[in-house]
Order: sequence, then structure tokens, then C-alpha cells
Amino acid sequence: MKTNWPEMMKELGVSLKDLRGGAPDVMKGFSAMAQAALAPKALDTKTKELISLAIAVAIRCDDCIAFHTKAAIEQGASKDEIMETLGMAIYMGAGPSVMYSAHVAEAYSQLKKD
Repeated sequence: MKTNWPEMMKELGVSLKDLRGGAPDVMKGFSAMAQAALAPKALDTKTKELISLAIAVAIRCDDCIAFHTKAAIEQGASKDEIMETLGMAIYMGAGPSVMYSAHVAEAYSQLKKD
């Protein structure tokens, strides 16, 4: 099964917009938490996105994989950094993380073109 990652993100964006309208206070709180968590302090934002990507693989969240792959690319993560991150996700999550790491490799190839 081949996923069109940019299209998936576009479609999900519509649902997330509806969610922001339907639960604005919760979504504002979530956004504030994300901004606080991603703010560069002891770790830079790119490192934090790579951590988020490894967690997305370990918990098997395709939507999270899409958004955090894109965010890691936007923060300047190289393919080698993405692959090393996937190595850690596989180490921590075993077989299922191997399968979801393949999703990231595909997402990276599609999203890096944009």
C-alpha cells in the first residue's frame, strides 16, 4: 500500500480545521503545549521534531508521521538524520517500528519534493 503523504496531510487539514472550530479552547491549549514543547532550549527544535518522529513510529501514528516528517524537513533534518532517528525508533519498538519506519522513508521521499 502506497500512501500519498502530501494528499493525506491536505485532507487531514480540513478535519483539523473543523476540530479547531468545534473545540477551540482545547485546540488552543494543545497548540500552546506544542509551542512550549518545541521551543528551543537545551534541545533545538530540529532535535525535538526528530524525537517526535521516533515517537510517532513507536506508537504507530501515520498522521503523526506525516506531520513530524514534514516538520523535521522544515527544520533542516537531513535524510541521514531521519534514518538515524528511525534506527532508534526500531531499537525501542522492534518489528512494528520497522514497518512504520518504512512509512517515514516513503513520506520523506514525497514530502522532500515539496
